[in-house]
Amino acid sequence: MKTHDDNATGPLVAILSTLDTKAAETDFLARRVRQAGGRPLVLDLGLIGPPGIPADVTRDEIVKAGGSDIAILLEAPTRAQSSPVFIAGAQAILRDRNVDAVIGLGGTQGTSNACAIMRALPYGLPKLMVSTVASGDTSSFVDISDITMMFSVGDLLGLNPFTRKVLANAAGAACGMALADVGPITSSSDRPMIGMTNLGVLTDGAELALSFFEEAGYEAI
Repeated sequence: MKTHDDNATGPLVAILSTLDTKAAETDFLARRVRQAGGRPLVLDLGLIGPPGIPADVTRDEIVKAGGSDIAILLEAPTRAQSSPVFIAGAQAILRDRNVDAVIGLGGTQGTSNACAIMRALPYGLPKLMVSTVASGDTSSFVDISDITMMFSVGDLLGLNPFTRKVLANAAGAACGMALADVGPITSSSDRPMIGMTNLGVLTDGAELALSFFEEAGYEAI
């Protein structure tokens, strides 16, 4: 049975996962999203093994949206060949489905793929990455996007007291962020907008500059 119900209400929360290796975790996360009032939309980013649970968006659909065919990728499967296809396909599908939040699950490779997908999505759209590598340097995964990284504490190899709690928290966080009603990131007025950088030791000067911009009729980010 698929997890997504188009007739249900609540925020549509996409889940990016490899269902050949993380089926139990994905199923648990989807159930927790439903319990939090959301509608899970599971995308299968797996390639080699059979999916452990049904996906709302299958790997075949994702690969097709990415401009290839699953049979071609399976001829001589490599991450270098398959990752760009899955990333492009998932990006296209998520843009089309107009999701309200995205959660990714993964180790190093899964985090790399899921974050690449999320980085192409609009600023302000909740993006949460549950990752085994989130306690290290995540700059290459996040880059200049607004992805929220959540450390899985233990490896994502089955369910246990740690992963159940982390995944439940992730479901609640994504649904909560999706329900934060502040509208899209746009200028709050018709005033021209200025982008400005700051460094801690320069804060006094930055605050003074902001006051001058305000007086002159500008809005600063």
